[in-house]
Amino acid sequence: MINEKYIRFDWAAKRMLRDKANFDVLEGLMTVLIGEKVTIDEILESEGNQESETDKYNRVDVMARNSKGEYIIVEVQLSRERYYLERILYGVSKVITDNMHLGDRYEKVRKVYSINIIYFPMGKGKDYLYHGVTTFTGVHTNDTLEITDYEADTLRMRTPQQVFPEYFIIRVNEFNQVATTPLEEWIDYLKNGKIKSDTSTPGLQEARKKLLYMNMSDKEKRIYEHHIENQMVENDVLDTARIEGRAEGRAEGRAEGRAEGRAEGRAEGVLQVAKSMKQLGLPVETIAQATGLSFEDIEKL
Repeated sequence: MINEKYIRFDWAAKRMLRDKANFDVLEGLMTVLIGEKVTIDEILESEGNQESETDKYNRVDVMARNSKGEYIIVEVQLSRERYYLERILYGVSKVITDNMHLGDRYEKVRKVYSINIIYFPMGKGKDYLYHGVTTFTGVHTNDTLEITDYEADTLRMRTPQQVFPEYFIIRVNEFNQVATTPLEEWIDYLKNGKIKSDTSTPGLQEARKKLLYMNMSDKEKRIYEHHIENQMVENDVLDTARIEGRAEGRAEGRAEGRAEGRAEGRAEGVLQVAKSMKQLGLPVETIAQATGLSFEDIEKL
């Protein structure tokens, strides 16, 4: 059997999956994660899915509204970001507030699902998928606060799980097993670009037809390969610069033998990282995210 090559998900999300004809691919991923059939009504504009000639594609996000009026954010993050969790929270909060109008009743608040696909090391843990929901637990009784039948039936009150956002963090690089379940098949595609020829997994059946590399035009293939090369080079520069920065920080600290020396060494290492990234021509926003430096400091390098 020919080893078929499929377009990477981050590229597809940026260029193809926002087309209504291709909604079924994203719907499949969401259905597998959320555990219920998801139908996308529309894709909403977001800052991470803008196209430009100089876009390095470090982050891609797609915001959708499903048939129940809920919002779903699917975000692909290719390189490390210092305040990643804070940005996830900010993004969800912004979706909620941006879709409320002055004077709206609070019943207009819609649930948000935040699906975060990351390709960099984050935190400690053995799993490749983490799921976060909001529950209220008794401090003394350890029971879970629930609504009554009267509140649910008469007042139409929703449970905390129906109101508060849900978060999924997929640590793609932590997946190292044979794909046997629909979820595992999706992660195998996200990491390795593999899709089984006989798959029945929602979304992947459609992806086999729509995301086949050979179906791209010659021009599309050139642009796509250039994107992949850029990403490989950038990741290599980031990893090398971090290693050099840490090494310089330790060396400086040992030479000084004082906390001040270690701090100065680390600071010098961060500047060296930023210089290397700037020489490569990476966007200032990307450099700021990776190093924590301000735009002004980066411009001065």
